[in-house]
Order: sequence, then C-alpha cells, then structure tokens
Amino acid sequence: MNDNYSYTFGKKVYDLSARTHVMGVINVTPDSFSDGGKFMDPKSAIAHGKEMESLGVDFIEVGGASTRPGAEEVSAAEELKRVIPVINALAKEVNIPISVDTYRAEVADEALKAGALIVNDISAFGFDSAMAETIAKHNASAVAMHIKGTPKDMQNDPQYDDLMAEVITYFENVAWKANVAGIKQVIIDPGIGFGKTVEHNLQIIKNLNDLKRLDTPIMIGVSRKSMIAKILNNEEVNDRHEGTITLNTIAVLNGAHIIRVHDVKEGVRTARVIDAYRKA
Repeated sequence: MNDNYSYTFGKKVYDLSARTHVMGVINVTPDSFSDGGKFMDPKSAIAHGKEMESLGVDFIEVGGASTRPGAEEVSAAEELKRVIPVINALAKEVNIPISVDTYRAEVADEALKAGALIVNDISAFGFDSAMAETIAKHNASAVAMHIKGTPKDMQNDPQYDDLMAEVITYFENVAWKANVAGIKQVIIDPGIGFGKTVEHNLQIIKNLNDLKRLDTPIMIGVSRKSMIAKILNNEEVNDRHEGTITLNTIAVLNGAHIIRVHDVKEGVRTARVIDAYRKA
C-alpha cells in the first residue's frame, strides 16, 4: 500500500498523505442546496476564489450545475456559460489548482482548456462515455465519486446488500476505466449523500479506512449536507457548521486525505488542528 501520494497539478506538487488538504467550493448556480445564487455574478465568484486562496485552501472547485437530490438537469450550454468565465479568470489570478465539477465531457473539455487541472465527476465517468478519454487527453486529474442512481432519483429509498463491499467494487471498476483511458492521477470520493441514507453515510465515514485497499487518495464531502440537519433535527442550511467540522474531523482521522468544504476558513483550521494532533 502506498503511503506517499505525491500528485502533480500543473506547477503544484502536493503530497496528499503528508497533511490534510482542503478543497473550497464555488457554486455558480441559482439552485445549489448550500450557496445557490450567491456567486452567479462572475465577479463575485472570482473574488470569492481569490479570498479562498488567501485563507489557505489547496484547491478551488467551480461547479455550474446543481447535483443536489432531485435536481433538474441544465443544458451544457448554460453550464459552460456559468463556469468558463470564472475558471478562465481564476486560472490567471490564483496559484492553486482549479477543479471543475461536471459530469459532461464537453464541459470538462472546455474547462480544462480554460485552465482547470482537475475534473470532479459525480458519476465517475459513468454518465458520459467520453469523460475518461477527455480527462486523459488533457493529462488532467480526476476526482471520481460513488453515486447510486442520478441526482434526480438517488435518494428514492437507496439500498445496499453490503455497502462497503459495493463501494469498493465500484471503485475497482473506476480504477480500471481510468487506467484504460490513460488517466494518471485519480482521487476517489465515496459520495456522501449521493444515493445513501444517513445511516449509510455514517457507515462510510466510520469505515473509511476500508477504502485504503484501493491505494488511492480519498476526498470526503460532508459540508453542510442534509445528513447533519437530520441528525440535529434542524433544517437551516447555514446552521450546519459544527456538524460539518465534526464529520470532517472523524473522516480525516479515519483516512480522508482531502476535505471538500464551503466554509473555507473553518475547513482550513479544522485541517491544521487535526494535523497537529496527528503529529503529536
């Protein structure tokens, strides 16, 4: 098993196993569950990305299509219109890698041309057959996520016979697809909330170490998710900070290498405190 995940993103080289890395999220969408509508103006999105870098994040991710439960699809043209101006500007103005959150090869292609270095695909190359080849063509990196179903139907009574075994088998297939396509750097994300109940999500976080047999860096995305509201019986999206910090802490101690967050100051501080604890 590899204990040194030295990954190259453009001019940046990160040893993802040396410390906890943080990905900050910018949703340029009107309907994302967390910050929908807040960064629709490219200027505000670009300013937010620059602020994220100043606060110490390692990656910035730009997404132009909501994948919340029940989300309706937007056209590729609309998704491109939202993300490309932001990626284009940020690629010139920040010194950290940019990721595009999309499951469309067409959007990934244009985003990588605009300066993105990573494609975060919620379907792990499953929704668009050209995705893996597109990522490889640009010599880009991939974040491949586990999902059961599609955003529109994934939360309609998701069931598993053996949750962790199914997730591991899924990622073994993803690794095979990436290898065949020629993708050299893959990060896996077990997909908290994507075709899973609260209990499923907690089981994954509790057993995250099981994914280490896949010998790939692990990213976790729990930020402001509805599982926190269900545990705390509080539906206010912007009142999930403590739950996010707690789950991120548990996930990192159980094997996550990257935490994907909306609240970057809290995320970076969480990572630094965990790393100090682990080195003690």
